[in-house]
Amino acid sequence: MTVGGTLILYAMVVGFAGPAGFRRAVWPLRAPRLGAAAVLAAAWSVPVALILAGVTIALPASALSTDLGQLIGACLARLRAAYGTPGAAGVITAGQVLSVATAARIAWAAGRVARRRRRQGRRHQLLVRLVGHRRPDLPAMVLDCPGAVAYSIAGRHPAVVVSSGAIDLLTEPQLGAVLAHENAHLLARHHRWQVTAALAAAAMPIVPMLREAPARVGRLLEMDADELAADHHEPRVLASALVAVTSAGGSTAGGAPIRPAATPTSTGADAAARIHRLLCPPDQLPRRRRTLMRAAVVAVTVAPLALATAPALVALH
Repeated sequence: MTVGGTLILYAMVVGFAGPAGFRRAVWPLRAPRLGAAAVLAAAWSVPVALILAGVTIALPASALSTDLGQLIGACLARLRAAYGTPGAAGVITAGQVLSVATAARIAWAAGRVARRRRRQGRRHQLLVRLVGHRRPDLPAMVLDCPGAVAYSIAGRHPAVVVSSGAIDLLTEPQLGAVLAHENAHLLARHHRWQVTAALAAAAMPIVPMLREAPARVGRLLEMDADELAADHHEPRVLASALVAVTSAGGSTAGGAPIRPAATPTSTGADAAARIHRLLCPPDQLPRRRRTLMRAAVVAVTVAPLALATAPALVALH
C-alpha cells in the first residue's frame, strides 16, 4: 500500500502542480524540442503512475519475482489474506478498478483520437484535391482563397498548402521562409508529437498537466519549426511574414490541417512570442545543461516504473 500511495501522490503532484512549473521555466524556450519532450514525459507519467499504483495496491511489488510459480503463489496468498480481512478487500478492489479504469480510458481516447485524425485527414486531402493546384514556381499546393493561410498536412501523402491570399500578401523571401517553416513540421514529424499530446488530453482532461499538453507542446513545436526554418532563411524575414499574416487575420501555424487531432496551436499571444523570439533569439542551452535536461526527461519517464519496482529490486537483492 505504501508504494501505491506514493505513486498516487506522484501522479497528483505532477498532474496538478506540473503546469505551474512549466509556466515558470525559461529553459524550454531555449530548447523547444527538448521542452516539448519534457512536457510529454511529465504528462504521460501521470496515467502510467496511476496504472502502476493500482497494480502495486493489488499486488505488493516486493512479491514480484522472476519465478512464475512464486509470483502466482504470491498473488493467491495476497488475495486470500485480503479477502479474509474486512478492510483489505476494499483496498485491493479499489486498486484493481484504478488500473483497469485508467487503461480503459486511454484505450477509449486512442480510438477517439484516431477516428478524428482520419476524418480530418480525409477532409483536408479531399479539399486539396478538389480546389488545390500546383504552381511550377512553388513547392506547395495552392488554394484559391483570399485569406492568408499556410499549413502542412501530415499523413500518407504529406503536403504543404498555401492560399493565394498569402502568396499575394507576402514577398518572395517571406513566402520562402513560411514554406520552410511548414516543411520543417513535416520533416521533424511534429504531427506525431501533437497526436501524443492530444491522446493524453483526451484520456484525462480533468488533470491540468494533460489537458494543457497539446497547447503547450504546440507552442514549443512552432518555435522548433522556426529554428529549423531559420537555418536557411533570415529570422527577421520569417518574423516579418508572421507579422504580415497575423495582421491580415490569417495563420501560418494553427488548425487541424497541421496537427491532426489537435487543437489550434497558434493564438495572437503565441504569434507575438514567436516574433519576439525570432527578432531576439535566446541563447542556446549549454551542452552540459542540455545533457542534464535530457537526463531529467528520462528520469521523469521512468520514475513511475522505478517507484513501483524499487521494493522488488530490494527484495531480490
